Amino acid sequence: MNLIGRYIFREAFGSWLVVMVVLFLIFMTNQLAEILGDAAGNRLPREAVLAIFGLTALRYLTLLTPIALFLGITLALARLNRDGEMAALSACGISAGRMLVPLGVFTLLLALGLTWLALEARPGASRRIEEIRFSAKQNTELTAIEPGKFTTPDSGDTVLYAREVEGDELRDVFMQTQRDERVSVVLAERGRRIVDPSTGALSFALSNGRLYRGVPGEGKFLVVEFDEQFVPIRLHPEDELVEAVAAKPTSDLLSSPALADRAELQWRMSWPVSLFVLALVAVPLSRTSPREGRYARLGIALFVYLIYSGLLSLGRFWIERGVMTDAVGMWWVHAVGALLGLLLLARESGWLVRARILEPKVA
Repeated sequence: MNLIGRYIFREAFGSWLVVMVVLFLIFMTNQLAEILGDAAGNRLPREAVLAIFGLTALRYLTLLTPIALFLGITLALARLNRDGEMAALSACGISAGRMLVPLGVFTLLLALGLTWLALEARPGASRRIEEIRFSAKQNTELTAIEPGKFTTPDSGDTVLYAREVEGDELRDVFMQTQRDERVSVVLAERGRRIVDPSTGALSFALSNGRLYRGVPGEGKFLVVEFDEQFVPIRLHPEDELVEAVAAKPTSDLLSSPALADRAELQWRMSWPVSLFVLALVAVPLSRTSPREGRYARLGIALFVYLIYSGLLSLGRFWIERGVMTDAVGMWWVHAVGALLGLLLLARESGWLVRARILEPKVA
């Protein structure tokens, strides 16, 4: 790039960085308040606050990069218009179309990073957040054992009572479990709660007790005295972690025939593509007169972005419902956006006027 190209690149980068930091601080402040609220309410372990915050930051970087680029380019070029620099550049033969070269380089660099965020980092962060929150929910249910009260550490198949509870240690334990029609009742002097750190599976180690097992209504019961016995707590299928579509690895989406997975795949691919479309639209949209000021087109830019993102969401919905094929998918939205940007750029650069002048007249 020449000197002017580097100057435009630097201006676009500075404006993008400012917009990105402002939006990131706004959104992450709200998220931090929500995360701290979950930690204070024991819905999230306190040691996981920083991990959740960092993973959430990765997700918001993906979300905010396109709009930050769009507003950044719009504000940067609007400042050049306000200060008369665009007029000077135009007098030197630098049209709006030639500005696409440094802006295209900047957009390409952002697109490379956003591709990694959208295809790898964001799904992995979403998956890890789900795992942490699910584990926190399970641990909250498992730690809700109060002395002198009957509790159910699973979904209702197990009933537990302990006269005394000190941390993971239990005294005078009553436990009833049911598997199909068979009921097991355990009376033990002591018990200890055990949580597998790798899987989060819960079990109880009971000592010096007696086991009664049988089917209610029948006369045969098994009675066993024991020194120590381990009783695992089985979770129901609905209590298991179900991976959301947004958390699935991109490699799984590529081979999946499910409509929701196909829509999610195109949604992820749309993030880097949208950068080029928005950058193309931002160049002619930033055209202002010195009297209008730098922020004159900001409202219009936000309106254009809302329409563009809304159409992308509509395209995703149509793919999920089978209305739109993969070949069309969300690409029509990008095509319409790029066509709009080219038409606006042609008008601002005077290409349409020159084309009409050069058009041969028929006598």
